Amino acid sequence: MSATPGTTVRRPLRPVLVALYGALVPLLAALLLAAPPAAARTDAAADVPYATLTEVTDFGSNPSNLQMYLYVPESVTPNPAVLVAVHYCTGSGPAMYNGTEYASLADRYGFVVVYPSVTRASKCFDVSSPQALRRGGGSDPAGIKSMVDWVLGTYDADPKRVFATGISSGAMMTNVLLGVYPDVFAAGAAFAGVPFGCFATTDGSEWNSACANGTVTRTPQQWGDLVRGAHPGYTGPRPRMQLWHGTEDDVLRYPNFGEEIDQWTNVLGVSRTPASTDTPATGWTRTRYGGTGDQAPVEAISLQGVGHNLYAYGTMGARVLTFFGLDGSGPAPQPQPAACKVTATTSAWSTGLTGSVTITNTGTTAVNGWKLGFTLPGGQTITNGWGATYAPASGAVTATNAAYNGTIAPNGSVTIGYQANHGGDSAAPGAFTLNGTACASA
Repeated sequence: MSATPGTTVRRPLRPVLVALYGALVPLLAALLLAAPPAAARTDAAADVPYATLTEVTDFGSNPSNLQMYLYVPESVTPNPAVLVAVHYCTGSGPAMYNGTEYASLADRYGFVVVYPSVTRASKCFDVSSPQALRRGGGSDPAGIKSMVDWVLGTYDADPKRVFATGISSGAMMTNVLLGVYPDVFAAGAAFAGVPFGCFATTDGSEWNSACANGTVTRTPQQWGDLVRGAHPGYTGPRPRMQLWHGTEDDVLRYPNFGEEIDQWTNVLGVSRTPASTDTPATGWTRTRYGGTGDQAPVEAISLQGVGHNLYAYGTMGARVLTFFGLDGSGPAPQPQPAACKVTATTSAWSTGLTGSVTITNTGTTAVNGWKLGFTLPGGQTITNGWGATYAPASGAVTATNAAYNGTIAPNGSVTIGYQANHGGDSAAPGAFTLNGTACASA
């Protein structure tokens, strides 16, 4: 459907982003809300005008008193995708609406945009408290999940096409949402953020200086364990992640970018070695992990010489949509449910261990030739193995089938094993991929 004749949606102004706790010039003074179109069409079930930013109240459980703003385009598709666009500190849902192009992209592609808005004094999202960092803990993630549920129910939206993106505090919340609700979000895009759990505090403070300064470092396995610990027992597919960071960021320092890459490659069970590296724009270095296409499991874009003010209207939103798979007609390609299951155990002694890994094909067609990806805990080094060749011997490892076990029939299994030295951590790997597909763990 086309827009109502004689009405327009005002083009948002290019934003001047606000850094955490007032480090940058406030954006709100530079932006105006787009005026509602005259005689805007209204969804009868939701009482929400089309093509107009609208506040929705009473959307469900909301323990931290967030506000929900919604944009539904005139061209909304049947079973639309849902994009959650999360603002920066001192920002708001309306400011995020005005400062990014997601509403105009929704007009083009027919998805629905949710703009959460903080009401606490700092206008920063809670990415620090224990409540925010665990499923069912409450705080901001629970309120945002209620917004998503409301849209899914009201617009019969596609639960397999729910995405999150954010800037600064919103980027940190994007990391949190994907960690706490891996069964809700298919992918995220974080602009100038930090890893899940990096900003954690226990004293009620919203600020973590060590993390902001880039001095919090962990192994990929430790970062991945933080994410997995947010929803214990979850074994389904994990959301893909796109990461953006400027090399001169003086608010959330650049080392956080590498730590995010470590975290999400581990969570998704892909190698920390880039599958491809290119330069899609001047000063940009893009690395992709676990795949080379537009929807690789992890995509990271480093912006040379750029500070915290990195988001550029008109160039980056479209790239987010490409990563999400929302820039084409019809349903976007989504990560498929795991077609494999892996059981991994270890038997350890003082400085060594034996690992056993059973791969089960839970799909409906045979696997002909396989590569199993996983990350060894820090301090472990494989000394020999059987049933596969292993490379490299530590860190992110790929096990490649032997000549005699390269075919796994539907419901069939293959068991492989290895011996390794360890420095104290003798645990089995926590996540696996089979030919790039995340496997369920048993």
